[in-house]
Amino acid sequence: MKRVYDFLKKAEVYYLATVEGDQPRVRPFGTINEFEGKLYIQTERSKPTSHQLAENPKAEICAFTGGEWIRIRGKAVFDFDANERIFQENEFLRNKYGPGTPLTHAAFYLEEMEADHITPWCEGGKTVVENCQMLCKEHNRRKSNK
Repeated sequence: MKRVYDFLKKAEVYYLATVEGDQPRVRPFGTINEFEGKLYIQTERSKPTSHQLAENPKAEICAFTGGEWIRIRGKAVFDFDANERIFQENEFLRNKYGPGTPLTHAAFYLEEMEADHITPWCEGGKTVVENCQMLCKEHNRRKSNK
């Protein structure tokens, strides 16, 4: 996860995709937090992103920097216990939203993550950052050697 966190920090902006009903929704995000070995994203509880993930927790993150891209799929898990601590440790969030704001925010992380070779290993694909993407276990197993 450290490598993914570093990549997203370097990219500065990444895109989070969710689903609302039968329609995809994509929006830019800039903050990412590493907490207890997990990557956390925070959004306001009143925003559509929070409502969409509560209804359908499947999400995808995509970012591009330095000629490389990353795509991460997973299932959003809200973690209200970690929310305040992450908020207090993130100077950007504190400065942007002010004191007392953690109660209006929701922190979530993506679970069921697994590395996937873009060019399959059995076809000579190397295990290097440029040839890997994070997929949830279900999608990675379904993809197999495709």
